[in-house]
Amino acid sequence: MARRASRSSRAPASSEPPTARGRRRGQAAPQARDLPEDPVPTSTGTARLERDPDHDGAVTLYVNGVPSSHVDLDDPGFLAFEYMQQMAAVIDAVPPGPLRVLHLGAAGCSLARWVEHVRPGSSQVGVDLDARLLELVREWFDLPRSPRLRLRADDARHALTTFPDGAFDVVVRDVFAGDATPAHLVTTGAAREVRRVLRPGGLYLANCADRPPLTAARRELATLALVAGPPDPARLAALAEPGQLKGRRYGNVVLAAVREGPGGPDLASAALARAARTLPLPAHVLAGDELAAFVGRARPFEDPPADDDAGDG
Repeated sequence: MARRASRSSRAPASSEPPTARGRRRGQAAPQARDLPEDPVPTSTGTARLERDPDHDGAVTLYVNGVPSSHVDLDDPGFLAFEYMQQMAAVIDAVPPGPLRVLHLGAAGCSLARWVEHVRPGSSQVGVDLDARLLELVREWFDLPRSPRLRLRADDARHALTTFPDGAFDVVVRDVFAGDATPAHLVTTGAAREVRRVLRPGGLYLANCADRPPLTAARRELATLALVAGPPDPARLAALAEPGQLKGRRYGNVVLAAVREGPGGPDLASAALARAARTLPLPAHVLAGDELAAFVGRARPFEDPPADDDAGDG
């Protein structure tokens, strides 16, 4: 979840989600495209497209009134939302070559388009609860075709159970109900399923939207230690704009965990820290002792007892 793409600055005291920022390569605005201007019904509500005022070839997808994705139809390598730029910086730290990627929360498939652009030959799966939305984004946006990008309508937690062990190099979670991640996707049970479907050395990235004092982010990091396995500063981190990490406002924190094994990115590396600092809106990487201090005594999110309903959002 994030605000619509914009080049304007956000006031420091704002409680809104982070503004989309980014540097676009010089290009002329294309002709207006045949995209709907009014809200379109979907399986879970409505979808609406809002054109980027700076670039007619780009739109922000709103799902049920919430900005969900920004898609540049002319440049799949452009990511507008800050948290996606941070995720991309971590994926860039994965060894070169095609990737097998699972996107939980497909929406407009912005990150999937980026992976296809920077890692040709990748094989990806996008999962979203809204079946009609998946049909619409196939129609509206220039998405990689199957089998390079397969789209599946399903609950994200259930979808995890359908994949074999070690099926993916990267799993990305970007699922929201309103302004929060559904509870059944942040638990130890969900983390164990993510760990199972990742190859050894595989990367898990989760978009956590949180408010001061960032209790959810701290508890999720404690939960994701299950994905990372035995304590190792190279395998667990959080990325965000420094003011966000200090709990000054509501916004997005990117959580990263690497399953133990060869070939995984070093989340505590100077190279990743430098890449985060040089983003259009500089970000900070919490890892090692700094991350441990941030998490403190936060308790993992546990699944409810088996005889209770875990939800189906």
